Amino acid sequence: MQVTIRKEQQKDHQEVFDLIKKAFETEKYSDHMEHYLVERLRKSASFVPELSLVAEIRNKIVGQILLTRVKIKNREQEFHSLALAPVSVLPEFQGKGIGSKLIEYAHQKARDIGFSSVLVLGHEKYYPQFGYEQAEKYGINFPFEVPKENCMCIELINNGLKGISGTVEYPKEFHL
Repeated sequence: MQVTIRKEQQKDHQEVFDLIKKAFETEKYSDHMEHYLVERLRKSASFVPELSLVAEIRNKIVGQILLTRVKIKNREQEFHSLALAPVSVLPEFQGKGIGSKLIEYAHQKARDIGFSSVLVLGHEKYYPQFGYEQAEKYGINFPFEVPKENCMCIELINNGLKGISGTVEYPKEFHL
């Protein structure tokens, strides 16, 4: 199965909207609104076009990932990072490594354009395989009432989170 990953284009938006909706349809820990979140984020100042990616098999979009700018703020400083939200794969293609390929490719792209870390609110058994650790280890807090094991981060470069601590500030589009 040949998977091609590329930058999302405007002509892909409706297909990606439908894909995300299907991918999260039966997800237990979801508000089932991720497809609307992506639409809002594309129009925001936090959007990074190079980090809005799709996976294709035989010219059919079967997966997508979006990394968006966020800040980590404490009383003295503010730091830049990225939030991974969401990563989606059509149900019939789940469990075939497409999500993993998207995450690894997105990490490399983010590293290439100068980002040093990524944050995710996600499955505590899935994301550690990519190097994600509990954000609490770095003194990073999430602004949501969720279990700490679901609040994770990864350094894209050595010491990418060194000296960084505070609370994650998501773009307003996450809160609508």
